[in-house]
Amino acid sequence: MGDLFHDILSHREYRSAPAMKKALTIIIGFVHDFAAGCWAATVLAIYWLSKQSFSAEVGVIMLGLKKQLFWAGIACVVTVFATGAGRSFTYVDNVYGKDTEKVRRKMLITKHVILLMIFGSGIYWQYMMVFH
Repeated sequence: MGDLFHDILSHREYRSAPAMKKALTIIIGFVHDFAAGCWAATVLAIYWLSKQSFSAEVGVIMLGLKKQLFWAGIACVVTVFATGAGRSFTYVDNVYGKDTEKVRRKMLITKHVILLMIFGSGIYWQYMMVFH
């Protein structure tokens, strides 16, 4: 996936069209954030369904729904990672100055480590609610 983004961003016509780059940056960022929100919705939906009581017949259907939500959540996480890789190509360096940029980078790394732990914990929690 990274090669695709590299090919797009290194293409001569793309580099000569700053408006296109800005639009692609916005679209990638939107898809990234939207997929993260959709993943969170799948976590909450599975949690809510797990707390409900259903008859045996409906329970089988709800288990199937929970499995579908789990795999949709995994697809969302893959989308978040793929678009996150795309965002790394559009990272703007030294927007606020050299000293501030050092702090900004450190905060971005910290934020992403925390978010990676949240995604990992959430996927594990979903898995436990669906498959155990």
